[in-house]
Amino acid sequence: MDHPPECRQETPALTEAAAEFLSLIGPEELERCLFAETLEVVPAGDQPRDPAGGQWWAAARWAAYERAGEPVRSCLLVQAGSRGRQDGVAGSSTLKAYVTPQLETLEQEEQERLELRAHPVERRTHMVSHQHGMTVTKILREGQAEPQCQSFSYSRAKLRGLLLEGASLLLLRVLACQQAVPPGLIFPAIDTEGHLCTSSYHSLGIQRQAVGSMEAEVFVIERAVHASTGISTVWHSSFLPSGRLAQQVQVGCPMLVLLQDESALAETGGVDPRPLFPKQPLDWEEDIQLCSWFLDRKEELQASHAAYIQQHPELRALLADFLQALLLRQPGDPVAFAAQFFAPFDRQRPPGTPFAATGAARPLPSPTPHHPLANRE
Repeated sequence: MDHPPECRQETPALTEAAAEFLSLIGPEELERCLFAETLEVVPAGDQPRDPAGGQWWAAARWAAYERAGEPVRSCLLVQAGSRGRQDGVAGSSTLKAYVTPQLETLEQEEQERLELRAHPVERRTHMVSHQHGMTVTKILREGQAEPQCQSFSYSRAKLRGLLLEGASLLLLRVLACQQAVPPGLIFPAIDTEGHLCTSSYHSLGIQRQAVGSMEAEVFVIERAVHASTGISTVWHSSFLPSGRLAQQVQVGCPMLVLLQDESALAETGGVDPRPLFPKQPLDWEEDIQLCSWFLDRKEELQASHAAYIQQHPELRALLADFLQALLLRQPGDPVAFAAQFFAPFDRQRPPGTPFAATGAARPLPSPTPHHPLANRE
């Protein structure tokens, strides 16, 4: 294992401020960030578009994180990826990260692949945290050559407030939902080479942006990764009020990520939604008119029922005989008993099971002279 490369040391005040800001993010804010989205990868400016196109996607959800010898932890699983063509070369990248609700990265893996015709290149970076800090492993594979592997570790003291790519995606969604970025928001980070560096976030304010044939207000955030050596990498990301990405461009890159699905605007609040009329509680007992209708209908039904019983006096005798037989025999299955009791009155019923729900296995007996209702026909 190699020693970590030298880098500019950050002040304790910076790491403390970063860690404190992350601790203020509540579970409700994170819940709003748990969704999946897909955007198109297109050329920036007026460059001609590749008919094959490209896609960028990202998703975040709750998941269980398991590690040998440790209890299972509930955390956020962040996944993202892209594919497309640049200068005629197909390429793809993927990201998978397990992040705690405090945006601390437990494990992360990034993979990038360029489909060069005779010399494909694949880079993979794996980072995993442990009780002593974090271990970074980089693997580079070029064509048929043996993969080159490099691994080094950072102590936990250097990683306080660390924000990696998966956690950064969640943070951007949180800031977009808040529609604000605190001034001087800077975090320790690790660049694509695995070196310690810093990442900063700045608000570029509210702007208007085309989404398909429509226009929507977006909140633009600038994120920059300041490497210890070389030029900083800067992204401008535009977000709808819900935290969904509308556009993302890397400064100096000929490609950009763009939302072109207009239906997302109505779902995310990018345009004025239809007014909602909340359902009013209905208390009919307090409503004079409804209460009057209820009482009138009640009296109407009672009169109709009473008139029907008066027109059919046999109903009282029929029910009285059934209840008497039921109470005398006290069967274990009253439904089956009722089916057998009333079956003789159905002259048109064919032989067989008269009441399928009872599960009777034999035809019901025909009326006998001692049946309580045999002489009532």
